[in-house]
Amino acid sequence: MAVRLSIYRKGSAIPPLPGHTLEHSTELFHVYEQTQGYSPYMVVAFDGERPIAKLLAVVRRSVRLFPPSIIKRCEVYRCGEYFDASLNKETLFGEMLEYVTHEVLQQSFLIEFRNLEQPLFGYKHFRKNQYFPVNWLRVYNSLHSLPPQERLEPSKKRQINRAVKNGAIIKTADTKEEIEAFLHMLKKAYSSKIRKHFPDINFFRLLAQHNPDKKISRIILVMYKGKIIGGSFCLFSENNAYLWFSGSMRKTYARLYPGVMAVWGAITYAYDKGYEHFEFMDAGLPFKKFGYRDFILGFGGKQMSTRRWFRFRWTWLNKIVCWLYR
Repeated sequence: MAVRLSIYRKGSAIPPLPGHTLEHSTELFHVYEQTQGYSPYMVVAFDGERPIAKLLAVVRRSVRLFPPSIIKRCEVYRCGEYFDASLNKETLFGEMLEYVTHEVLQQSFLIEFRNLEQPLFGYKHFRKNQYFPVNWLRVYNSLHSLPPQERLEPSKKRQINRAVKNGAIIKTADTKEEIEAFLHMLKKAYSSKIRKHFPDINFFRLLAQHNPDKKISRIILVMYKGKIIGGSFCLFSENNAYLWFSGSMRKTYARLYPGVMAVWGAITYAYDKGYEHFEFMDAGLPFKKFGYRDFILGFGGKQMSTRRWFRFRWTWLNKIVCWLYR
């Protein structure tokens, strides 16, 4: 089968495509396209005129205050979406990987493939294209076998009960005013995390407003006496819910545990809506102590080992790191 690959940089040029995953959807492409600091690329594989696979990559501008720098990096979540069960997915992925690497490497200092469902998928193709692997961890909660309340650690149960008793309320953001107030609170919470990337606020607005019938995203709020003191931003793809961002005024309202309530509200919302799994987007490196990972494991999640694949634009640097991670 002769495969034809095309890459699209404008959403208006993308033809109608099948698919069910948010990570490689045209909807997400349009959101990236309209957000300052993002440049999306959609690679589509065709058999004749029939689309058989797609892969969405996004180049984002990252501004770091310490050390002061502005770099561009390309991120890809998962390894694409495939529309024909008879396809050799790894071979097709290898062709798309080579194509997208060539296209975006001149625009990016670093390319990263993350949140891979199968750690060994595409291994030889990543190596062939001079990517290097870094072991990573995923943390997810199963929602289909037991209610989330039965998976909670005792300390988390006590904190949630205490917060509710003290007047904390969990609800969804239903108005434009609530969305705006949450986003400003979240931006303020992330402004102190100088190594954390926080997108332009318009990114969240667009996701919250885009195609509301599909409900690809949701904002869960923690409120006290009418004021937003915490919340979570969740994305939904197929049967999975993902916690992308969460933040709270945990120091000001310590007795209300707004950070705990923000995560708990997101998990219970996903469970009530029938999603099978709830995943945290960044659980960190397996060989590094990470307080956030210990925190989220208290909600009854499981951790599993996976990989992220990286490729630097600078050939000399990439060769050194590939040798170190051979």
